[in-house]
Amino acid sequence: MEKLDGKQFAKMVQIGARHLSNNAKNIDALNVFPVPDGDTGTNMNLSMTSGAKEVKQTDSHHISDVTKALSKGLLMGARGNSGVILSQIFRGFAKGAENETVLTTKGLAKAFEEGVHTAYKAVMKPVEGTILTVAKDAALKASELAETQTKIIPFMEAVVAEAKASLNRTPDLLPVLKEVGVVDSGGQGLVTIYEGFLAALKGEDLPEEADTIKMEELINAEHHKINQEFMDTSDIVYGYCTEFMVKFEADKLEQTPFDEAKFREELSKHGDSLLVASDDEIVKVHVHVEYPGEVLTIGQQYGSLINMKIENMREQHAAILREKNEDIQSEVEKKPYAVVAVAMGSGIKELFENLGATVVIEGGQTMNPSTQDITDAIKKANAHNIIILPNNKNIVMTAEQARDLTEDNVAVVKTKTIPQGISALLAFHPDVDIKTNHMHMTEAMEEVKTGQVTYAVRDTKIDGMLIKKGNYMGILDGSIKSCEADRFETVKGLLQELITEDDEILTILYGEDVTDSEVKELTQFVEEKFDDIEIEVHHGNQPIYSYILSVE
Repeated sequence: MEKLDGKQFAKMVQIGARHLSNNAKNIDALNVFPVPDGDTGTNMNLSMTSGAKEVKQTDSHHISDVTKALSKGLLMGARGNSGVILSQIFRGFAKGAENETVLTTKGLAKAFEEGVHTAYKAVMKPVEGTILTVAKDAALKASELAETQTKIIPFMEAVVAEAKASLNRTPDLLPVLKEVGVVDSGGQGLVTIYEGFLAALKGEDLPEEADTIKMEELINAEHHKINQEFMDTSDIVYGYCTEFMVKFEADKLEQTPFDEAKFREELSKHGDSLLVASDDEIVKVHVHVEYPGEVLTIGQQYGSLINMKIENMREQHAAILREKNEDIQSEVEKKPYAVVAVAMGSGIKELFENLGATVVIEGGQTMNPSTQDITDAIKKANAHNIIILPNNKNIVMTAEQARDLTEDNVAVVKTKTIPQGISALLAFHPDVDIKTNHMHMTEAMEEVKTGQVTYAVRDTKIDGMLIKKGNYMGILDGSIKSCEADRFETVKGLLQELITEDDEILTILYGEDVTDSEVKELTQFVEEKFDDIEIEVHHGNQPIYSYILSVE
């Protein structure tokens, strides 16, 4: 076989997604710290499953159509840093396959190269020894092979072999990987996808696990929720839920250049519940209108219509209307300001709401919100100026991607912990502009120190410290400072590393597994050990982390 068409690539995507789903837990376990929130595999799995679902709905033999569908599905389903980077790799891949019916080995090499280029551009400070390096090395091998190899299968065999070799080299590029004895988790995820691609080409079977179906059901349920939430819960003024994509065409763009803001403004005159997402090749539209033909005609100015779906919402079942009524945004006048925060745990969620957060997305740790989740929260916040607090280092890129997809004035304060988010929110002032707020909130978050106590999911050695599975670890701003079999001894050791004579306030957020008596004993310890420190205690009810500590 010397040419790869859209149907063949679609099968590669499905098998690659399934193989990733089957191995997601193993990839999660590659987290550098042996904490139970290693979620790279979960994030990549949910992101890839979203892309595969979009591909499954595409009935085309043209590889450009299939790669664009994959790109769009990944974009809207991207979760965590790994999911965002994966979406950018295949966004570039789609750009490399632009307007192609089939791909030869040279075409595949170009697509791999474009994927690497796009992904590196998306990351402000690329780090070698990660998924980026694995993608880059595989693409370089593809370019080298394409000069002499015309057969698709041996070409992909060599590309996958190089990806695996690059993955095995990641510990040489990132010392922390070598110290812990693991390869990069994101790189492992990409290799797993590529292995699935190769298996599909060769007609080989991959093992299935029960979790695969559960994961597909999960993502399908999420897509169902996304599609339904735009429904109006009162008398329906605009009766047709209309979704379509426009494939840009050069001759039409010469006559009518595409401007997303103007396009969105024009569509908004015809209905409500409008969502527009575009890249260099396509624009995707969701809108409620009374006359679908009018908006289809507007879209057709820029190219050809694909993936059209029109539903008569007045005939929707009343039960569905009640379900989506829980999430739908009321048609009210926009507020001047809103803050969107991400938090896990009912107590922490309530704390952010009491401090003034407009919308709190329940997520973080093992369940990072997707780009769609955050864009939906932005819409629900319904404000002219919106500040996002990710409160987790693995959600920052997703928040920034959501920011770039919305027409609202959105800023992301790059909070990486719950204490940073709280400190930033306390610095928010509704009477200053968003740029000033962003500056002050960023400065405030940098003044706080974060401590966390959780348990080890495997034996390891890091920073010269021997850690046994099941032991508790005290982590100070990303570094493990104490490790004991006893949780109380661990948190005491962490506090002694965390608090200095210059500190004034300690905030304790205790998790769902901590008793009131243990918290009382801990408070007594702090009062006896640190005379001048003021203590605030809240039942965060968060999973995974028994304690989250904030010191200022």
